[in-house]
Amino acid sequence: MAIGVVFEFPGVDAVQYDAVCRRLNDGRVLSALADWPGGGILAHVAGPTPTGWRVVDVWESEAAFQAFGTKLMPLLAEMNFPQVAPQVFPVHNAVTS
Repeated sequence: MAIGVVFEFPGVDAVQYDAVCRRLNDGRVLSALADWPGGGILAHVAGPTPTGWRVVDVWESEAAFQAFGTKLMPLLAEMNFPQVAPQVFPVHNAVTS
């Protein structure tokens, strides 16, 4: 079952977000879903909030998200992102095109 994942990162900006994305993709920007390591991502959006940065993903399964997390979480720690738990929820409906 697909899941939605929301991260709210207080104090984070576009420069930090872009740096993590490049580290995930061998120095290149993440510009297509095929760029994500490990696969399984169905949608990704990210942008500023009044207090930081928000990331919203749709993953094909909890297992796919967990596999990605093993790559993502160490990078977030290295880049001094605040330690926040993602909000995870079952997807009832996803419209992608």
